[in-house]
Amino acid sequence: MKITQDQTRQTNLEIHHVPQDFRDRIALKTVKFMRIFADKFFAKRYGHRAVVLETVAAVPGMVGGLLQHLKAIRHIRDDQGWIKELLDEADNERMHLMTFIKIAEPTRAERLLIVLGQAVFYNAYFWTYLLAPRVAHRIVGYLEEEAVFSYTEYLQEIDAGRVENVPAPQIAIDYWSLRTDARLRDVVLAVRADEALHRDTNHEFANQLVAGMH
Repeated sequence: MKITQDQTRQTNLEIHHVPQDFRDRIALKTVKFMRIFADKFFAKRYGHRAVVLETVAAVPGMVGGLLQHLKAIRHIRDDQGWIKELLDEADNERMHLMTFIKIAEPTRAERLLIVLGQAVFYNAYFWTYLLAPRVAHRIVGYLEEEAVFSYTEYLQEIDAGRVENVPAPQIAIDYWSLRTDARLRDVVLAVRADEALHRDTNHEFANQLVAGMH
């Protein structure tokens, strides 16, 4: 789900879900472990980092939407809006990727990393969601917390002049209804707001599973 410019200004960027039990701690440690590799591989190359990581970020919503679809059919009951929310999330992350492809063309090494990363992450996340959906949603919630942090760092690099504030790609202007003279900074603000929304949604889904509400 994309977020409007008015909603962007109202988004709380500081939210952190404090782990409540060992499942939450496992989810958080998993994400922190993944962050180590991203930081080592990309360092300050935020455009390229976004390209590679958004290919992975588009996986959970699609996997969750599929498994929730099957669950709703299997139990012959309403999905309470989860399927659409998750599929919208997957599509939104895909649009992030399509946008950053226009900003930072991936290298051959990054393209190989995309293929390998998607193969590993898809299968790992599929089984995690199938066996422990609460943990799966918590992992995404923490991944999105890290994404908000990374895009904030990206903005700091732009504001400091270390990353050129290039014109926004047309695909981003159309998708987020940005001004025709929008720049990279406007795009990063919109993407960061989307990630904050996904963070809140997935933590809330995990909370509902804890409470037995789904």
